[in-house]
Amino acid sequence: MEEIELCDSSLNEECGIFALHKVEDAGVLSYYGLHSLQHRGQEACGIATSDDKLILTRKGKGLVTDVFDKAKLDEIGANAIHAVGHVLYCKHGSNIQENIQPIMVRSHQGTFALVHNGEIVNANHLRYELEQEGSIFQGTSDTEVIAHLIQRARGSMAEKILAACEKMQGAYSMVIMTKNTMYAVRDPLGLRPLCLGSLNGGYAVSSESCAFTIVNAEHIRDIKPGEILKMGKDRFDSIMFASRELPTICAMEYIYFSRPDSDIDNINVHISRKACGRELARQDDVKADIVVGVPDSSLSASQGYAEESCLPNEMGLIKNRYIGRTFIWPRQSDRERGVKMKLSAVRSIVAGKKVILVDDSIVRGTTCRRIVNHLFAAGALEVHVRIASAPLKYPCFYGIDLHTREELISANMSVEEICQHIGATSLKFLPFETLRKILGANICSACFTGDYPIPIPERMPFYDYNNC
Repeated sequence: MEEIELCDSSLNEECGIFALHKVEDAGVLSYYGLHSLQHRGQEACGIATSDDKLILTRKGKGLVTDVFDKAKLDEIGANAIHAVGHVLYCKHGSNIQENIQPIMVRSHQGTFALVHNGEIVNANHLRYELEQEGSIFQGTSDTEVIAHLIQRARGSMAEKILAACEKMQGAYSMVIMTKNTMYAVRDPLGLRPLCLGSLNGGYAVSSESCAFTIVNAEHIRDIKPGEILKMGKDRFDSIMFASRELPTICAMEYIYFSRPDSDIDNINVHISRKACGRELARQDDVKADIVVGVPDSSLSASQGYAEESCLPNEMGLIKNRYIGRTFIWPRQSDRERGVKMKLSAVRSIVAGKKVILVDDSIVRGTTCRRIVNHLFAAGALEVHVRIASAPLKYPCFYGIDLHTREELISANMSVEEICQHIGATSLKFLPFETLRKILGANICSACFTGDYPIPIPERMPFYDYNNC
């Protein structure tokens, strides 16, 4: 069979936010918070801090541990009681210093630092309009567009943020920090996660609740869709600029991106993944010897499958902990090389066995095919691949790096063809209706169904922002 060419996509960021307000040692604590969110972005990071008088920032390319050491944290955090931090996954072709967050705005009106997770689908149009009005851009990120929208609006900072939100279409969670006030914002549909915690009389804000544990913060609640949460010196205000009872959270937050110890919109990630594994087993009739999960995001689903099927849940694959995620590496060549370095099959466990291989998703097919090959090379008799989510058939424009159907193997092949392509004995996906029943009817399912909750405007063909 002729292999499908899985081309590089126009990749977009899936990032992580952590912030602290009125908390002593905020700079150092934000370092630990960002470290807990490292899985959401591994290309760059940054922290901005404030002592109520002055905002200082430090950022650079690399992991949190690469960019920050004690000396650099002391530079920005000696007297800090407020901090905003960010881990970045860059767009393909936009891995430039100017795109690293926090984005700083300094003017006679005041200074603020901005961090953002998601994607503004009309960012190109807004950027063009802003340029026509005289705005000058340093980088190519959506975040800088948001910063210009806020800066050009009139009124108080809350009113300026509200005016910016009214112009933006898409998915966003963001935090804006002035020298003594912090604003946490979530888009009207709640597509991207953002939660609130308390710590030593102050507040913490994070993309995922798992980051609260390391700093001993207590998880209070999720930021509501369409909410601007203002944390001032003596006041705490909630401003609703859109009304929605339930969030339309991205399904991939539960399936792949988030850590299993995070709670998102009152649903625990581990429990939801385990439930998906159970349903896979209930709908399966294959005869096998062991269940093997693909580390790390599939281990919860493999546990659920094993418990439901009464099969041993074995550690048939070992992960090299010093290699990052292959899915969010920007180049296809990097992803393929990373798979070779990342996982090893345990011959003494899988040899002579019929293996149920549980994974969370198949995107391009490259990783799954190599894992199947590893298991057969280690002596597995059969490898039955079971995917704890529905087939990914449509691109995402709300913050996940999938922008074309050409890079999605399920959009170009049938299940039988994918099975042959990856070399598996058999292949089954979790039906979409079952997935929606587990995660809730309000999840964003655009990547499975093509039903986009926010219309996608036409791309502006006359301006290539990545090649400027």
